[in-house]
Amino acid sequence: MKNSKNVSLSIEELNNNWADMLGLKLIHKGRSLKNKITSKRIQKPGLRIIEDKLKLQKDKIQVIGKTEVAYLKKLSKENQKKLINKLSKSGVPCLIFSKGCTLNKFLEKEFKKIDAPIFKASHYTGKLISVLNDFLAENLAPKITVHGVLLDVDRVGVLILGKSGIGKSECAIDLIIKGSKLIADDVVEIRKVSDNKLIGTGPENIRFLIEVRGIGIVNIRDLFGTTSVMDKRDIEMVIELDEWNSDKEYERLGIDKKTTSILEVELPFSVIPVSPGRNMASIIEVAVRNQILKQSGSAGIYNLGKNLLI
Repeated sequence: MKNSKNVSLSIEELNNNWADMLGLKLIHKGRSLKNKITSKRIQKPGLRIIEDKLKLQKDKIQVIGKTEVAYLKKLSKENQKKLINKLSKSGVPCLIFSKGCTLNKFLEKEFKKIDAPIFKASHYTGKLISVLNDFLAENLAPKITVHGVLLDVDRVGVLILGKSGIGKSECAIDLIIKGSKLIADDVVEIRKVSDNKLIGTGPENIRFLIEVRGIGIVNIRDLFGTTSVMDKRDIEMVIELDEWNSDKEYERLGIDKKTTSILEVELPFSVIPVSPGRNMASIIEVAVRNQILKQSGSAGIYNLGKNLLI
């Protein structure tokens, strides 16, 4: 696993990759698009804009709405310049004007002198703040990269791990033929978006691609259609494929509740031995359905095993 520390997002990345999705249009570049966003929450100055010692948090996007603009318009041009100058020297990564904010020519001219980049949004303030907070919560979340396969199997997000060549990709194709959906193969990017929630996705440049030894790289979306893939998925279960070893003990009754930790989130965990003649896709489907039953308290053998131990 590869850890990612000091997660941040540059204004350049925001503009190039997500501006259209977020309904943002860059109207002023400022001195640099290299400014970094490191906070998962935005800031809206609101009525604090009237304070003489206005302090804005340097790691947060600043949203300017009708309240701030209405106050600015009531000031003299000299005081408008002073306030805009404060915003310019605050060191914030960028300013975003929400929908409905109309600036006169003087304010437009003064704002375009500031150091920070400025965006115009297609959403009103409330919606804009909600959209940005959700976006930042995901994209600034702690993350790691793992070598594995992520699938939606029976509406459960399943991360399949195992050493190279064990058959993860081939198993994934069998599951996809049975109706599962592919999120990522080979490289899985995992983000911790809350205390107990992990979301996995694949790198943009290899998304929905699987390497099949003997055939080459295939595009699952092109082969099986858009219903066979997903952009991202909650990770709810981890399965590790392990080469069969007769000297190793494997689970026989399914009584023990095994878990593994990823980014300090505990997930149900199973180790499945791989040997010639075993249909791994079917076994994984059984493991997933059994886990669903366990969570509902209806797994017969699981409950029988517990009763036998009483």
